[in-house]
Parts: sequence; C-alpha cells; structure tokens
Amino acid sequence: MKGLPLYVKILIGLLCGAVWSFISSAMGWNQFTIDWIDPFGQIFIRLLKFIAVPLVLFSVVTGIAGLNDVSKLGRMGGKTLLVYLVTTVCAVSIGLLIGNVVKPGTFIDEEQRIKNRINYEYWANSSGVKILDGKYYSADEKYATIIAEVEQKHGEELSAKDRKTIEEKLKVVEKNQTKGPLHFLVDMVPENIVLSISDNKLMLQVIFFAIFLGITLILIPSEKASPIISFFDGMSEVFLKMVDIIMRAAPFFVFALMAGVIAKMANTPGEVFEIFKSLGTYSVAVFVGLAFMVAIFYPLIVKFVAKIGYTSFFRKISPAQFLAFSTSSSAATLPVTMECVEDNIGVSKNVSSFVLPIGATVNMDGTSMYQTIAVLFLAQLHMVDLTLAQQLTIVLTATLASIGSAAVPSAGLVMLMIVLISVGLNPAWIAIIFPVDRILDMCRTVVNVTGDAAVSTIIAKGEGELNVKDEFDS
Repeated sequence: MKGLPLYVKILIGLLCGAVWSFISSAMGWNQFTIDWIDPFGQIFIRLLKFIAVPLVLFSVVTGIAGLNDVSKLGRMGGKTLLVYLVTTVCAVSIGLLIGNVVKPGTFIDEEQRIKNRINYEYWANSSGVKILDGKYYSADEKYATIIAEVEQKHGEELSAKDRKTIEEKLKVVEKNQTKGPLHFLVDMVPENIVLSISDNKLMLQVIFFAIFLGITLILIPSEKASPIISFFDGMSEVFLKMVDIIMRAAPFFVFALMAGVIAKMANTPGEVFEIFKSLGTYSVAVFVGLAFMVAIFYPLIVKFVAKIGYTSFFRKISPAQFLAFSTSSSAATLPVTMECVEDNIGVSKNVSSFVLPIGATVNMDGTSMYQTIAVLFLAQLHMVDLTLAQQLTIVLTATLASIGSAAVPSAGLVMLMIVLISVGLNPAWIAIIFPVDRILDMCRTVVNVTGDAAVSTIIAKGEGELNVKDEFDS
C-alpha cells in the first residue's frame, strides 16, 4: 500500500466502504457499523470543518492582498477579478440549469427518497438547523410505515417533545417568509467577526471580511501591511499542510464515512443499490457541464475577443490541460500554464505573471459548477425543495467560496461542505459523492486551468499585450 498513489488508496477505501455497506445491510450489521465504524467518518468531517473557516480566511486575504499595487488593482486587477467573477457566475448558473433540468437526484426509488428525507429532518432537528422548505414528512401520518421503519433503525421513537419542536420550527419558517428580498445581503455583513469565525454556518460573513481586509491591506503602507500579509500567507500554508496530513489518512476515514452514511440510509442491499445507481446520473450531469465549459464556453469567448481559432486554442494549452487532469491541482499546473500562454498563445510575461497566479487562487469555475450540481443532487436525493432564493444563495456562496478554495486536490470537498451548510443541508452528505469525486476532481481542474488561460488571454488582449502568431486556424 505504501507505494500506491494517494488517490488509489482513497479509491480502495471507497470501494471497501461500498462493499462493506452491501455486506452490512445483508447480514444485519448496520447498527454495528453505525456504532463502531461511522464515528471515525464523523471525526473526518469534523477535521475538515474546523480547517474550512481559517483556510478560507487566510487564502482569500492572501489572494486579494497579492495584487500589491493600487494602480494595478484599479486597472488590470479590476479587470482580472471582474472577468474571473463573470466566468464563475456563468459556471455556477450553468450548473444550476443542468441540475434543475436533469434532476440527477430523482433517479432512485421514491420510497428511498422519502426515507432519506425523514433522516434529514431528524438530523436537522438534532442539529438545530431550520428546514427552510417548510415540509415535515416525519409528522405526516401518510408516511407512518416509513417513519416507523426509520425510527426503528435509529433505535428511537419520535417523542412528543420532538413533534412539538417540529411544530415550533414550522412557525419559525412562516415567520422567516416575511423577510425582505435583500435580507441575505444584510446577513453577509458580520456584526462580530469573532462570532462569525466560530460558526461554520456564517462562512459568507467570513469571506466578506476577508475580501474587505485584503483590499484594505493594499491601501495601507507596504511596510505596515507586509508583516500582516506574511502572517496570513504563512497561516494559509499551515492549514494547507493540515489538509495534506488529514488526506494521508483519508483512505481509512472515507471507508468509515462511506460505510456509516450508507448504513444510516439503507437497510437492504436493494436500497444500497438504489443509492449508488443515482451516482451515474449525477456524474453524467457534472461531465456535461464541465465539457460545455471546456469545449464551448471558453473557446468561443477567446475566439470572439482575442481572435484565436477554436482548435488553435486547444492545441496551445493542451500540455497544461493534461497536467491538470493528472495532478488535480491548479497550483501544481501553474508553471506549465504560464509557459503555454506565454510561448504558445503570445500573452506577455507581465500579464501572465500577474493574472495566472491570481487565477490559481480565486478562479475555480469547474469547482463552482461541481459544487452547484452536487448540492442540487444531494437536495433532490433527500427530497429537499430548494427555493429560488436558496438557489441564488448557492450561486453566491459557491462563487465566493471558490475564491477560498485551495488549488490542491480534494480541497473542493471542503468548500462543498460550506455550500451545503449555507442552505441548511447536512455536510456529511459529501460521503455519498465520494466514490466518483476523484475522477470529477481531475475533470474540474482541467476546467479551472482552461479558464485561467482564457482569462489571461482576454486581459492581455485588452491591455494590448497579446501577440498572436496564427489566427483563426479553425
């Protein structure tokens, strides 16, 4: 095992977890799995959650402060951030469209989805999370048989106290519906940043503070800002190293997490099969979105703005794309990406050295799209109806969270948890998509790197620093 790459070890752990879930459900060992294996998966979730907030804070501040020059921030920096923001919003919006049209989470047995929904309500009740769609299947007598089965699996009956809590939450939901349409903007601004940092559910406030702080560091004298920037940069590296250390034990953790989540959701091998069947549709939906970004969206923009031919663009950046696919890391691919855009496309070094490092930090279009489709899939799998306002929250959270998404393998999972929390969903559900995450991670990194190359080309064209040798070679 020592000589195997980490991703192979993780795949083995996932496979073992999936096999164990079948064995456990067939032999009646689900309770053993829940009591003695699942806790290690929960430890994994907690480790990722406690790293998420500081990782976002330090990464975003470092990325924004890295612009250095106010004049660059006002011209090239402003253009760069704007174009990156636009492409990310487009990616997330395309993800929303695909998720709502395909509905990948509905391709399993409805009874299983109802069980998933009731389990979700129990989790929300125990975690103090509001069920924002205002529906409570666990209080509907129509599902009495399913409720009894779920309660038995949990080893507890829904008490009168729990039913009273549900009724109280229904009243809270009705009260929240009276809030104005711009209330989410108010919620973005923290009253107490220490409180915001201490609560994963207030991640948007942390991101707002980080962006504000990063811009402020640019505006104050460099001799005063440098120590702070160095501190934030160093702390960012510390937490990235924590992620690296945790991922070394990931094969064991993901086995436990996978086995535990499936054990809580399914009693029989047939129910386990239904869960895994839905992953196929989810994967296809993500692949379609990512392929659209790489094969249509970016090339057409480059062809229209920079006058570079469709096939020419791919030929010029293909080395970076292949490396991105194999490493799943925008940061590791950065030197090759810079070489491709400078030597092959004709982007000046001044532009590439400025735009591409920023892109490796803040431009995660593929990750943002994947997060959007994943959240919709998981919500649909648990029969959670997300309103337009909640889906707009996904757009906003996925866009901003992508800024703090580290350019390393599997960091997107940490950010996915943030998006799930922002709409009141269980972050432990990431275990459901673990089996296909590795290959999807490789593909979305290709999108991220392609987006970086496309934006640097667009900025160079706007700055008059693009020297294209061959134009429109189809």
